[in-house]
Amino acid sequence: MNLPDGLHQVADGLHLWSPGHPGTWGFANCLLIVSGTEAALVDTPYDRPMTEALIDLARPLLPVGATVGTIVNTHVNGDHTFGNGLFPGADIIATKAGAEHLCREPSPQQMHFLTHATPADEPLGRYAREHFGRYRYDDVEAVPPTVTFAGRYDLRIGGTDVELIEVGPAHSAGDLIVHLPAQRVVCAGDVLFADDHPVHWNGPLSQVAAACETILALGPEVIVPGHGPLMTPADVRRHLSYLRELAERIEAGHTAGRTASETAAAILADGFHDHLGLPERIVILTAVEYRHLDGDLSEPDLIQLAGRAAQWAYGARAPRA
Repeated sequence: MNLPDGLHQVADGLHLWSPGHPGTWGFANCLLIVSGTEAALVDTPYDRPMTEALIDLARPLLPVGATVGTIVNTHVNGDHTFGNGLFPGADIIATKAGAEHLCREPSPQQMHFLTHATPADEPLGRYAREHFGRYRYDDVEAVPPTVTFAGRYDLRIGGTDVELIEVGPAHSAGDLIVHLPAQRVVCAGDVLFADDHPVHWNGPLSQVAAACETILALGPEVIVPGHGPLMTPADVRRHLSYLRELAERIEAGHTAGRTASETAAAILADGFHDHLGLPERIVILTAVEYRHLDGDLSEPDLIQLAGRAAQWAYGARAPRA
């Protein structure tokens, strides 16, 4: 696993851990905030080895004797939270809605089973091993938030003002964004993906678009997506166009009476934004959007959705040797 050999300074007191590259799952961006004698971290890595690597790189940037005292989870997917337990004593902040849905998230134990015990010759088992087999789930646990809020939550890290703004449901049931007004930086969590097709488990896409509009309204110069390289406001506007175009195409398929699978297949066959990685995520996005168009208020089955994407992925490209 190729991990960063340093943290990139985004602005004064802000340092980015960005381990991902296109076509991957699980490599979430994490932002270290250092000010005065205090430090906070926005999101934590997916497993112990990655979290320990981040801690080692962050240590020289911390004030003498200081530790990370605050963790902000932009949402409760494991790739943004499984490292929480390696920061003992830290306040862990998330939205109330996110905390309430934590029990519905795949646990480390479930992810370990998925990557080790599912049939390797079936699409889901094969996909899990290919994309998640690099992570170690056997020595982490899901540590829940200790502080929750709805709407907005303001805090101060040393001399740095930090604004937490709830924008979910969008990517998940309980998304928040992190606004650092003095630095003109916003951490978007998985409301935004760079270089790959996004994946949204909750939706609808109109809510994701609304969250992007909220980000732009804050007037940032730099936006940290949940995965991938830093973005500009122009990048976010382009992503908004992507979301709106996709929503229109899915709704047209639904109106025409096609199934979610048929609509997703048609969108993919047309090469929709085919410069982006992980096109199989269109299968998930379409299925989730259909749920909203059908008025289905039940909880989505994340593993089932991933299984549909895996079936398309291996039907659309030749197996690896």
